[in-house]
Amino acid sequence: MVTFRALGPFEALSDGETLDLGGQRQQAVLARLLVAGGRAVPVSMLIDELWPGEPPAQALSTIQGYVSRLRRALEPNRAPREEAGVLVSAPPGYALRADVENVDSWHFEHLVKSDHEGPAVTLQRMETALALWRGPALAGFQELAWAQTEATRLDELRLLAVERRADAALRLGRTGPMIPDLEAHASAHPLREEAWRLLALALYRAGRQGDALGALRRAREALRDELGLDLGPTLQRLEQDILVQAEHLDAPGPAADALPGGPSAVSAPAGTAGAGAASGVAALRVLVADDQALVRTGLKVILDSEPGLDLVGEAENGEQAIALVQSVRPDVVLMDIQMPRLDGLAAARRILAAEAPPKVIMMTTFGTDENLYAALRAGVSGFVLKTSAPEQLIAAVRAAVAGDALLDPAVTTHLIAAFAGRRDPAAPEGLSDSDLDLIKLVARGFTNRQIAMTLAVPEQEVADEVTALLHGLGLVDRAQLVVLAYERGLVSPGSPGA
Repeated sequence: MVTFRALGPFEALSDGETLDLGGQRQQAVLARLLVAGGRAVPVSMLIDELWPGEPPAQALSTIQGYVSRLRRALEPNRAPREEAGVLVSAPPGYALRADVENVDSWHFEHLVKSDHEGPAVTLQRMETALALWRGPALAGFQELAWAQTEATRLDELRLLAVERRADAALRLGRTGPMIPDLEAHASAHPLREEAWRLLALALYRAGRQGDALGALRRAREALRDELGLDLGPTLQRLEQDILVQAEHLDAPGPAADALPGGPSAVSAPAGTAGAGAASGVAALRVLVADDQALVRTGLKVILDSEPGLDLVGEAENGEQAIALVQSVRPDVVLMDIQMPRLDGLAAARRILAAEAPPKVIMMTTFGTDENLYAALRAGVSGFVLKTSAPEQLIAAVRAAVAGDALLDPAVTTHLIAAFAGRRDPAAPEGLSDSDLDLIKLVARGFTNRQIAMTLAVPEQEVADEVTALLHGLGLVDRAQLVVLAYERGLVSPGSPGA
């Protein structure tokens, strides 16, 4: 049984083994037939689309040769005169024959477009659909117009799947876990009103009415700046409903349509610290260190409103922070980089030098290059501005505990500029090509999950390889891999994804 994968680098597999499909243009023949969804593609169309402008004189015989070699790769045990069963002749051209479940893009589209029986089933199917993605669709054929068109269509369906998953989760009362994903989704696609609707509703149900209204203000600004339009009727009604705290916006109770054999989904009470512990998962213990009482109060409000996070202590300077870390043993420390008596950077170095230290996230009002560089060299697990949206701060905390490093998008450009013009192209000795590829992906801000999707390997394998790299290079945290990558020229300031 042959399976085809187009939601990422194009490939075909048989019994788990990747098949040799030949060169890129030969692969493009198979990819074009896959895009046709089982329908026949005339040979003349294949020629025009594979060689836009001026096809070679022998284009027909070249296509026939490609098809012959692809058939041998796809069905190596087929008898010489036996009709092909996968890449078949369909006058005046060819077609691909495969079950929907054996072509990831077909399977994905079927899951997204099919009617579902309730939010629990929808949530499960959207999770299954999104898990099929390993990277940009039809990667490797971007220069061909038909591939660009199909990749754009599939990506639009992917965005729809993200929103259908979030909508189903909110209907089941699963509010808190969706907020970081929805914040990222709305920020990346600011003209999608459904993204803003879901984000505002999730924030409201998490007891964050002000942030919900703030999300709608950002949506209005984006639409006005880009299109000269105001919010659509749906978002305008939602804004009014939030202002009057309409009852129909409240989170549902225990889900009545949980998946067969699975636990019912229960909404965590909005604004309840320690909600993670109540659901059987230990809450993350967070310590805040900042010399400004107003900042500490604001962070306390944010943490108290997020299920699964507990504020376990407040410090006014670096010395108090070190003492509190030793006494309360937090999971994460949110540390101001400049404080009296002992500044946050010096305190972070001492905290991280201890045995089994917590994760440390640095905060600052000004994301200067010097502060950013020094913080990353110290081994911190994040660098955020105090003016960041609450969702960004929460995302930084969760990313740190998950083993990732989150740099606020507002200061990422400072990191790139900090290393411009002083790169040493010599890579560290003893690293394989796969090690260097992994470092580059980490430096570009990819999480373990995104790296796993890109490389088509298990997420745990990525986590193990990152840990091994850190140990082998004598680094404290993956954030220091970012520094190494820029210092050694593994990632250029202007490279894609940086």
